[in-house]
Amino acid sequence: MVHDRANWRSKTRRAALALTVAALPLACLDGASVYAQSIMRSPNLNIGSRIPSINSTVTPRIDPNIANLRTHPACSYAYRDSNGECSDKPVSSADGGGSGGSSGKNKNKNSGPLSKLPQTVLNSRAIAGEIVAEIDGSLSDAQADELARRHRLQRIGSQNFPLIGATIGLFRIVDRRTVETVGRELTADGVRSVQANFRYALQDQKAALTEGDPAQYALLKLRLPQAHTLAHGANVTIAVIDSGIDIRHPELANAIVGSFDALGSKEGPHVHGTGIAGAIVSHARLMGSAPAARILAIRAFGVAPGGAESTSFVILKGLDYAAANGAQIVNMSFAGPKDALIERGIAAIAAKGIVMVAAAGNAGPKSPPLYPAANANVIAVSATDAQDKLFAASNRGGHIAVAAPGVDIFLPAPDEKYQMTSGTSFSAAYVSGLAALMLERNPALKPGEVRAILMKTARDLGSPGRDDLFGAGEADAFAAVSAVVTAPAAPVAAVSGTPAAEKVEARQDVPSTRDLSPPGAAMASDKSAVRETHRPAAQ
Repeated sequence: MVHDRANWRSKTRRAALALTVAALPLACLDGASVYAQSIMRSPNLNIGSRIPSINSTVTPRIDPNIANLRTHPACSYAYRDSNGECSDKPVSSADGGGSGGSSGKNKNKNSGPLSKLPQTVLNSRAIAGEIVAEIDGSLSDAQADELARRHRLQRIGSQNFPLIGATIGLFRIVDRRTVETVGRELTADGVRSVQANFRYALQDQKAALTEGDPAQYALLKLRLPQAHTLAHGANVTIAVIDSGIDIRHPELANAIVGSFDALGSKEGPHVHGTGIAGAIVSHARLMGSAPAARILAIRAFGVAPGGAESTSFVILKGLDYAAANGAQIVNMSFAGPKDALIERGIAAIAAKGIVMVAAAGNAGPKSPPLYPAANANVIAVSATDAQDKLFAASNRGGHIAVAAPGVDIFLPAPDEKYQMTSGTSFSAAYVSGLAALMLERNPALKPGEVRAILMKTARDLGSPGRDDLFGAGEADAFAAVSAVVTAPAAPVAAVSGTPAAEKVEARQDVPSTRDLSPPGAAMASDKSAVRETHRPAAQ
């Protein structure tokens, strides 16, 4: 169905068309609807000739079902500043967030708030008065407390991390000494390493709903319909170190095989974590990049005044859990400063042959490289929009491996709602799913091989060849999966990396290949409710 945008704005026309759409078995999602309807109708996922061409011209149209979903309040993309916060007036700078992107030829000569961002970011990247230190693992709690008292510190906690073979203590400075001063005092007393407890921030930005279903453009840009004829990510476990995930959302049904709260908090699900998981494994009304993959839901980010945040100590807990519970891929949709403690964790994860994918960051063209994306062991992903332009706030640099859609992405949100959001966070999540498709084809692939294939098969954007904006170009799921040489058949137990049952909390039994379509009866019963049900937000 092709509809005139102007007519959609007419209440009379909208009502008439809604009656027509009510008879459809699934929401029309432009080119992606052909793919989604074939998924719904074919349990064997044999979508064949129904797959739309990547070169087809698709003009987004309003989907009445999605248009009537309930959403969280959000500001317009044109009103977002370089930090992703809502402004009271449009941002005019091309790189300030209002344009929605910049071409590969952008000279980055913008002025304004973005030019001052890096120093602001760096100055706020540590928890005031907190340090993390590697202490003697043989110390009892009483001895560790005595060490703290001796150096005028308060011990908040300590934990052994098998991942890096060290015991790390978290301490609070109870006077006005600097981290550097306390560090010198502790190292003189035999403490092995001392550093600030750095902050990390999730990499999403607020966006408003727009006409059509722009989120689904990612399916065509990444050539996911074609890729899903070859693999769906079955038997591949992805650790999502993020904020809380709504494990009961229909889009994530049977996808969560383990959960761990590194914060020990009582917070409920969060929009960011739920959206990241959805970008990877959605399989109801939306489609993720690896709909049959398995998710280890690791809550490491809690709500803070400036958005969800985490620290060095907590993220290390998440990495330690991921490595101990069978993760084959770790998705890190957050960014912060270079951190010696996290660098140790990442080196240990890499030594285990686990693929790591991270968001490049949303600090813009003036920002220095942010971590963990800038670590050489990590696949760094920048964000693009529906016109293949770089997301205005996306970080640049020689460490960028590939780009993926990350502007105005339609994803699940807590309480069976949906959200429209933007950020390199979601680009990274898509690429984590692509890595899962590749590992399903050949579980023996090394992280370096996954990176090399993704870059070799990417669709070049911007300046010819590799550049600092898009890396090797936009990821191409079908080309990447096709380039993977299928490994000889092996027992599932040998390649699945399934966590031991006794180590996994809130585990659900998941078949090796999920039924990616909801039951027909359930969909039928939803038809009348969809118009008043829930809808998008963006953190």
